Amino acid sequence: MLAIPRLLLAGTHSSVGKTSVAVGLLAALRRRGRRVAPFKAGPDYIDPGLHAQAAGRPSRNLDSWLLDEPALLGVLERGVQHAAADLAVIEGVMGLFDGIGSSQQGSTAALARSLSCPVILVLDVAAMSGTAAALVLGCQQLQPGVHLAGVVLNRVGSPGHLRSTAEAILAATGLPTLGSLPADAALAVPERHLGLVPAAEGGLPASVVDALAQQVAERFDLDAIERIARTAPPLPEPERPPLDEAPRQVRVGVARDRAFGFYYEDTFDLLAELGAAVVPFSPLDDADLPSDLDGLYLGGGFPELYARELADNHGMRRALQAMARRGKPIYAECGGLMALGRALVTFEGEEFAGFDLLPLVSRMRTQRLTIGYREVEALRDSPLLERGQRVRGHEFHWSEAEEPPTAVAAYRVLPDGGREGYCRGAVLGSYVHLNFAGNPGLLARFVRCMAAA
Repeated sequence: MLAIPRLLLAGTHSSVGKTSVAVGLLAALRRRGRRVAPFKAGPDYIDPGLHAQAAGRPSRNLDSWLLDEPALLGVLERGVQHAAADLAVIEGVMGLFDGIGSSQQGSTAALARSLSCPVILVLDVAAMSGTAAALVLGCQQLQPGVHLAGVVLNRVGSPGHLRSTAEAILAATGLPTLGSLPADAALAVPERHLGLVPAAEGGLPASVVDALAQQVAERFDLDAIERIARTAPPLPEPERPPLDEAPRQVRVGVARDRAFGFYYEDTFDLLAELGAAVVPFSPLDDADLPSDLDGLYLGGGFPELYARELADNHGMRRALQAMARRGKPIYAECGGLMALGRALVTFEGEEFAGFDLLPLVSRMRTQRLTIGYREVEALRDSPLLERGQRVRGHEFHWSEAEEPPTAVAAYRVLPDGGREGYCRGAVLGSYVHLNFAGNPGLLARFVRCMAAA
């Protein structure tokens, strides 16, 4: 059994301040000398980078729709072991019970049940006091399998506001208020079109992290929070199916810079287990690829913000096209897909050349955000999947491209049958992000394809 002290920070809805509370708590516990393993519920890439800033160690994703329970346990165990952690802090996604459609699939509550986590509920109490008690009571009673252990109040107006709200919650639910943050613009986390600013582009200013840590140290009952984490029951040991290593070690180039940075930490652990050496490179700043690469992985990010610089990097375009001509496996997700197209049209309507490995033009749209979980079926063999194989993923992007022609379409989207993604030769690109912790066999196939190329 796994004895892992842990807690889950949930919200009554999105934008209540879960990330501010998580960052402040991680930084405050770190200053206390605790080794904290941070995690994020759901598929988000940006919050984990901010967690890492505060905790001083990588954050990992726990997604109860993309990962089954053995995979969830494996990610939790791996994160705690790699950090040699005293406890785990998990930030939830959206509101506590918000899942796919009207269901609770993929919700914070579903994750809390799967991992038997005590939950601390975060509320934005600006312009309310007694009504906060009704919200907490509803969350407390809706699902008996979800254990609320206390609340944190955000955007508190005054000591009197804090006192009256905490008293109302205690009287209605018996739950203690474990901490609060004031209504202070200096504690705000900066945002833009895909949410918060990623750590690779600066993330949170150090002054904001310091201010949040100080507020949490002064206004939270950290002893009580640690006691709550220690009440979490032991978990079963995760099942770990064996992974076949490639016949030789391979070197995979991974795009990592200001434009490309959306990756799951567990992917790199699995690549190492499979005998693959990860070699970072910058499509923005490098004039050529590192030597002796067997394949490439270009993750998501914000190529639209750097479209001119990417278009001007003629050396990188030649190097990428040479890799494709040699039949080296290349996998690109979302922002990576956009960069490998013929062209990218920015929010301002300017068109810039892409690296031209795949036949698409991506266009930024201000009115249409594509977001949600997806299940796809492979239409042809690729470096990741065999024809007919199905996999779950998610999309989150403001750009769009025309539906791929049948000759190069990578996937059939289930259940409607629309085509998605592009596969040409050994190059696979898609808007669908995959979490390989839930599909390690796909990564093993990618490594074997690199070894054989």
